[in-house]
Amino acid sequence: MADGQAAVLAIDGGNSKTDVALIGWDGTVLAALRGPGASHEDFGIDGALSRLADMIQMVAKKAGFDGAGLNGAGVIAPHISACLAGADLPEEEAALTAALLSGGWSESAVAMNDTFAVLRGGVSEPGGVAVTCGAGINCVAVAPDGTTARYLAHGTMTGDWGGGWGLAQAIMWHAMRGWDGRGPATALGGAVAAHFGLASVRDVAVAVHKGGLGEGDLIQLPGVLFASAAGGDPVARSLVERQATEICVWAAAAMRQLGMAPAGVPVVLGGGVIESRDPLLLAAVDRQLAAAAPGATARLLDVPPIAGAALLGLDYVGAPTTPKLRLRACYRQATQ
Repeated sequence: MADGQAAVLAIDGGNSKTDVALIGWDGTVLAALRGPGASHEDFGIDGALSRLADMIQMVAKKAGFDGAGLNGAGVIAPHISACLAGADLPEEEAALTAALLSGGWSESAVAMNDTFAVLRGGVSEPGGVAVTCGAGINCVAVAPDGTTARYLAHGTMTGDWGGGWGLAQAIMWHAMRGWDGRGPATALGGAVAAHFGLASVRDVAVAVHKGGLGEGDLIQLPGVLFASAAGGDPVARSLVERQATEICVWAAAAMRQLGMAPAGVPVVLGGGVIESRDPLLLAAVDRQLAAAAPGATARLLDVPPIAGAALLGLDYVGAPTTPKLRLRACYRQATQ
């Protein structure tokens, strides 16, 4: 790889996986790979940096970079654009940025929450609102003047509900109450039991209690929910509606915080729950967003979040429009 060919080292770091890509000045993807999770919440900043270092060295080698220096790589791109799960506070973003710079891989770096990658991946120019509904739920908004609105997104204690884990807990709550008579009858109990190959939803709860099933297993339950809702189960449908309500409440409140008139504002939707493309959920979001933020338009993220991180990096280094269009087209083709 010739010196100066790489413009951005992009990182999209989730809890369970990390995508790393080296992007050229012309918007081409010089090299990319997917590795394991490298969250600072799980491994600490030093541990996360060690994991990222391994992936950065691998992607540099894959691109043909043979430079030497700190961590065996040296400066491989002018800028690192890292969108990382769990970077919820400004001080966390600052600490992660400093850690990335300490690796010696770039001249500049910006670490930010991974929801910003969802937003940038879904819009042609910076600005708008993004709601990520994956394992959890989060939202960011960027006004035309660059000011931002965001949430702590630390779960129930900070007013959050939804995403895969929130839905899983609600599914189990309603399924158990439907099974033992404390709540309305629902098909969810049988569907959950069948999903895990157990006789009843009580057996599922016991398996969780005994450690046979964990959060990683339960987080799969939104698929069961959507199937039950499609079959007409009223309890399942109520949960789908509740998830749509939360998505729209987050988006509308973020716009109000920034004083953004909703007309024409894109609301980019990403994350695993959204990627299911469940028609009932998406229809409910469209309907409720029209009421909560008239004129705002929901759109599904059609490129992986790593593309958003790369686009943010190209924005930072002042790349023109053509490389950004090429990058977006490259990732769209890869997902088709």
